[in-house]
Amino acid sequence: MTKWTVEQLVDAIIQHTEKEYNKSIEDATPEEVYYVISQIVSRTINKSWQQTEKMYHQHKPKQVYYLSMEFLIGGLLESNLLNCGMRDQCNQALTRLGFSPSDIYSHEHDPGLGNGGLGRLAACFLDSMASLAYPGHGLGIRYRYGMFEQRFINGYQTELPDYWLKNPYPWETKKSEEAVEIQFGGNVNMFKRRDGSLEFTYENTDNVLAVPYDVPVVGYKNKVVNTLRLWSAEPVNTVTQTKNDDYYRELENNHSIEQLSGFLYPDDSTEEGKKLRIKQQYFLVAASLKQILKHYKTTERKSLIHLPKKVVIQINDTHPSLAIPEFMRILMDEEGFGWEKAWDITTNVFAYTNHTILSEALEKWPIDMIQSIVPRLYMIIDEINERFCQGIWFDHPELRDKIPKLAVIADDQIHMANLAIVGSFSVNGVAKLHTDILKNQEMKDFYHLFPDRFNNKTNGITHRRWLLMANPKLADLITDTIGPKWIKHPRELTHLLRYVEDRPLLEKLGQIKQENKQKLANYIHKATGILVDDQSIFDVQIKRLHEYKRQLLNIFHVIYLYNELKDNPHLEIVPRTFIFGAKAAPSYYFAKEVIKLINTVASIVNHDPSIKGKIKVVFLENYNVSLAEKIIPAADLSEQISTASKEASGTGNMKMMMNGALTIGTLDGANIEIKNLVGDQNIFIFGLRSEQVYELYDSGAYSANDIYQNDERIAQILNQLRDGLVGHHDIEFKDIYYHLLGSNDPYFILKDFDCYVETQQLVDQAYRYNNKWLSKSLINIAHAGKFSSDRTIQEYATGIWNVKEIF
Repeated sequence: MTKWTVEQLVDAIIQHTEKEYNKSIEDATPEEVYYVISQIVSRTINKSWQQTEKMYHQHKPKQVYYLSMEFLIGGLLESNLLNCGMRDQCNQALTRLGFSPSDIYSHEHDPGLGNGGLGRLAACFLDSMASLAYPGHGLGIRYRYGMFEQRFINGYQTELPDYWLKNPYPWETKKSEEAVEIQFGGNVNMFKRRDGSLEFTYENTDNVLAVPYDVPVVGYKNKVVNTLRLWSAEPVNTVTQTKNDDYYRELENNHSIEQLSGFLYPDDSTEEGKKLRIKQQYFLVAASLKQILKHYKTTERKSLIHLPKKVVIQINDTHPSLAIPEFMRILMDEEGFGWEKAWDITTNVFAYTNHTILSEALEKWPIDMIQSIVPRLYMIIDEINERFCQGIWFDHPELRDKIPKLAVIADDQIHMANLAIVGSFSVNGVAKLHTDILKNQEMKDFYHLFPDRFNNKTNGITHRRWLLMANPKLADLITDTIGPKWIKHPRELTHLLRYVEDRPLLEKLGQIKQENKQKLANYIHKATGILVDDQSIFDVQIKRLHEYKRQLLNIFHVIYLYNELKDNPHLEIVPRTFIFGAKAAPSYYFAKEVIKLINTVASIVNHDPSIKGKIKVVFLENYNVSLAEKIIPAADLSEQISTASKEASGTGNMKMMMNGALTIGTLDGANIEIKNLVGDQNIFIFGLRSEQVYELYDSGAYSANDIYQNDERIAQILNQLRDGLVGHHDIEFKDIYYHLLGSNDPYFILKDFDCYVETQQLVDQAYRYNNKWLSKSLINIAHAGKFSSDRTIQEYATGIWNVKEIF
């Protein structure tokens, strides 16, 4: 890539501003400067992008296609500057021109292409593939609207449209010439050829155009630029002025087509929402497979029999599972393969990552919906199911009684996770515990059938964004201490272990954390009007709001502390600021009630002078990547308190660990692997273990009501929910009260409360010893290299994909 000096960048910014906006740099707005710099960087990237594609075409390596319904990529300007080796020069150039770099970067709207950990993981994986020079690309949907913009009105979550494409997106390139046509619905006609093979034709289909938009994925200082291809749905034909009825019918039809790439995760609590999600999933996989096969035919010019040697497709959770029957359809109906050969090719191309054991997240679609939306695919799925079940019946008689659980089609529904397992050569979990649960509990019968398919690939995060970019002063301190080798080889961070008793270094570490906390405190005041003590413990829980993630347990602890302070205003505790960030799905009523509860407690606590500011509660609106980049460097305590066995891995735990926060958590997901690395003294573990959770579920011995009757603290909190919060008797949360007691506390919030409070008291005591706390913090940073997504991708590359670096 082009080497830029500060002077060259200054000149380029001035010239581009004059050319694009016909104004001097002195008159340019920060937003205009953002677009100018994006244009300069894009031109630099494009040269390497073209060279990378040319290199792939010449060397013809095996390529990875990462198929995902979401890619939570965050802002790209600063990340691209960093990976191009231009960030320091750009920051100096902007400062010289009188602009604040952070102000310029803030004018980039986070793309609405993802929501939570699944999408952020996909983005980290793309970054690592490019930075490690693996030929790997992402395939997703170009949603016009993200999930939603979250706003709080009277403490309630309100959803507003996230029209992130309102202004031009400078990183995408539309490739209209590579658009493909997708067919939905219609009738399938079957004919027998003279040779006895079957031919299928389609009529009365609804056709949609999938138009690709390519976004560059820039490797770190290695001139490799891979591609994230996003599909946008458009009508095949433009609307023409005809009779009024036909014209408006055509307009309505075009509008329904555009909905395919309209919203991320439409509400599937309604029949129409379910149909739209199925259509979105098929739209993604059908367009992507057409592109993959076209590229293979163009570059390889060989029979598709050899495809598994050149292509691997990773399915990111169950959402793209329709790719398996769609691939079979293409191979049989369009390429002329028989079933056995098509199945052999398919099951050597696809690999599946499972991200959850939660039953509601393991997608199941009604048969009649699949039949009406993709009728030919249903025929293929039915045949897959029939052959699979027959295979079990004849080859595994010991599992005959398990066929209803293992079947792809059961209870008038298509089980997408089962389809993905049956149709893939690899099935991986995302943390050791999660994979063990898949093999020994949730999918043990599949593991009995396919023991060689199951493997573990613990998740990771890109340290380039979450440390080098988000926390530059900490990154500089690390480099000054152990040299720069860790940037390309993050496991080198372990060299920091030599300095865990180095007081001058610990003081510098503490100063950097304090500066980050001051910045976040200023942001909180500006965004919410709340003044927080930057000397307090910044206790952070930032993640999707769900019962199993147990934000409710966290706020119960806050209510408990508040009750204690009201009873004893002189109670000696380290001041603490509880920081929340989370979105609840629009139709998830209970989660939205928890948001209202947190905001209500915040309003009460933050305005009560009698507790002398010892605790504050902040719930920041519209949690996204950009907000996470502000919060994570400032975190002291990382809340990872999911019910044991429910969190597949977690990546927020890794991000905060990498930035020096200590974890308080259950033995769940990657928390276990963090604990094994840092040691018991440098993490705060509490609560039930996964085997105890399963035992309580199986035995039915747990009684939430018994805890309510015998723990005065729990009784007080639940009664406050029922009768009104702490003197505010007009604010009730009876639904939460009745849910916990009536549904017997399904995620063991009350069961784990006592040990959670006790462990939080240990946090309070530990924080009082500053040097010891900082030493624990440095130990966590030193071991965080294990959780770089570079390590994860290397494991995928060698253990699943069998791909090699391009150079």
